[in-house]
Amino acid sequence: MLEVIAAAARWFQLAANLIILGSCVFLVIAGKEKQIYSAQWVEKLERLFPKLAISIIIGLVIVLAATIGQVTGGTSKLLQAQVWFDFINNTQTGKIWSGHLISAVLLTLSVIFLRKSEKARGRYFLCALIASVPLIADAMVSHSASEGMTIANIAPYALHIILAGVWLGGLPALLLLKYKYVKQVKSSKSSFMDAQILNRFSTMALPVMLLIVLTGIIVGDRTIDGHYAALVATPYGWLLSGKILLLCIILVIAASVRSYWLPLFANSKDSLVTKKSAAGMRKWVRIEFLLAVVLLFIATLIANNTTPAKHALIEDWPFPFRFSIVATWGMDNVAVQVWCGLATAGAALIVLYFGRKANWSLKRLIAIPAVLVISGLAIALPPLTIEAYPETYLRPLVPYDVISISYGAELYAEHCVDCHGFQGKGNGIKARTLSTVLPDMLTEPHTTEHTPGDFYYWISFGMENTDMPGYADQLSEEDRWDLVNYVYALSRGYQARILSPEIIPNRKNIQPPVFAYTAHDGTSGILQDFRGDQPVLLVIFSWPESKKRIEQLKQSYANLKTENLAILAVPAGTLTSKELSEVTKDLPFPLVVEGAQEIVQSYALSRRTMNRPDLLGRGSIPDHMEFLIDRDGYLRARWVPLAEETGWRNIEVLLKQIELLNKENKSAIAADEYIR
Repeated sequence: MLEVIAAAARWFQLAANLIILGSCVFLVIAGKEKQIYSAQWVEKLERLFPKLAISIIIGLVIVLAATIGQVTGGTSKLLQAQVWFDFINNTQTGKIWSGHLISAVLLTLSVIFLRKSEKARGRYFLCALIASVPLIADAMVSHSASEGMTIANIAPYALHIILAGVWLGGLPALLLLKYKYVKQVKSSKSSFMDAQILNRFSTMALPVMLLIVLTGIIVGDRTIDGHYAALVATPYGWLLSGKILLLCIILVIAASVRSYWLPLFANSKDSLVTKKSAAGMRKWVRIEFLLAVVLLFIATLIANNTTPAKHALIEDWPFPFRFSIVATWGMDNVAVQVWCGLATAGAALIVLYFGRKANWSLKRLIAIPAVLVISGLAIALPPLTIEAYPETYLRPLVPYDVISISYGAELYAEHCVDCHGFQGKGNGIKARTLSTVLPDMLTEPHTTEHTPGDFYYWISFGMENTDMPGYADQLSEEDRWDLVNYVYALSRGYQARILSPEIIPNRKNIQPPVFAYTAHDGTSGILQDFRGDQPVLLVIFSWPESKKRIEQLKQSYANLKTENLAILAVPAGTLTSKELSEVTKDLPFPLVVEGAQEIVQSYALSRRTMNRPDLLGRGSIPDHMEFLIDRDGYLRARWVPLAEETGWRNIEVLLKQIELLNKENKSAIAADEYIR
């Protein structure tokens, strides 16, 4: 109940704020003539301002009360002033709310001042600026701000909502302006002046709407982050799809008003035609305004009451298919069919252009392009579909870590190696006896073409029309996810062959497995501890084969530490007490003593290089490997002395790579701890 009350209050105060902003902008563009600001419709509009401003304050108080009620578990403590004070003073939400309330109070004072002062264009401009401040505060509690309180995150959403206010808030002013023509016929001089005002608003509204769409795409792309399946399988997606549909309808209505009713009103010499066109325009603008208010309510629910698409969980995919360009584009005739479909859909724009030139009726102008768009999509989309399952978008239960990969390797050796082979190439001892050809899971891009949920489904229930059995009755849910993690580690390990001792700037596409460790000096931690702070050099070594390199790292540690590098040394095998003593003597960085085996086994899957593919038999693990992981948790460079003799043996080369990593801007999205 409290959530419903909070949503309604947010919508109410936001709508009031937008109307004040948009109405003031409308009055700014109305013109410089004093007689405009003394008109009856302006007086009626101004009388609304104080009520709307107070509504913003009341709405904010209700929102805070509902939020405190949700946090404290009920309404019993809402009468305690200390509870309110503690929430406002000790939480970021409370502090932002304080700023929001202060800006709303300033807006109230400004509209009161506007009502009492001499009416002039500059007053409305100042009021519009002040009305923008609460909207910026509102942006600071949006999904965009949850990714980080930075200008880059907040600005697109703030601009989006301010522009929405310029458009939506101007509609009530437009309705009041047209109202006088419904009740009585005005003089031609008055009609001419009002037509100029409407033309100015219409001219401004077009680029404003385009910017609203553009900023909406930017904000939406950030909250979706490639998880487009969530648009049809989560509450966030359903609401967003509804919002987009409403916006399309509104755009059609706005285009109709701009192309038909406004010219009819502006060019009419007959008072009856003027009245009729004004009534028609007012009817459609009223519908546009009502739809915009509904759209605003949906937007409020999206921003405050749903989980963004990129974080939303799709427990049960509702369709037997999904779209995948990656998995289908290389198939025969797919590209040709898709481009033909897009060309057909694109032809709708050409038809629309020439239809307007030829003065087609509105129905014809909408129907023919719509048929072309639908036909084009019907041609282009089917070739891009592949089979999907209820589990296709299921979020992995188990993190992508070295423990899971290690368990997965054991399960793979027990249940899968006879058919799929030691390295997943589909060349096991039983492969030739099967009725179907097994896929090469190592070198072919199966893990990029299919989701983790697809692999989980196949491991659980088998693959139809193949010899692949299901293991749901033999393996637990966690075991099956461990197998999925191992299959992905195999594939990503092969993809890592493109890495070299030199990083490619800003190319962050390889997600290494995370891990926990305990060091020889008693310290412990996880790989994620270094995120946002330091790049990590993971050194997997053998003793005494790597003795010279370890000594070199000891001597160079001061210079490496100056570049803010963390080093973790991981023995490839079990060290004796004597060897451990030799390695750790004067060792200035941690040596992993617990968790080492799993780290070595998992990172060894990324041992291959372009000139040493290591695809035969079981493969072999080099004596020494080093991996450079950046501050966002991505694997960026690798040195395997067995395959690349020089590499980081020259410490200056390593220092150069670290320097390049430190110069990169921190990515807004760190590497995920789950495969996706």
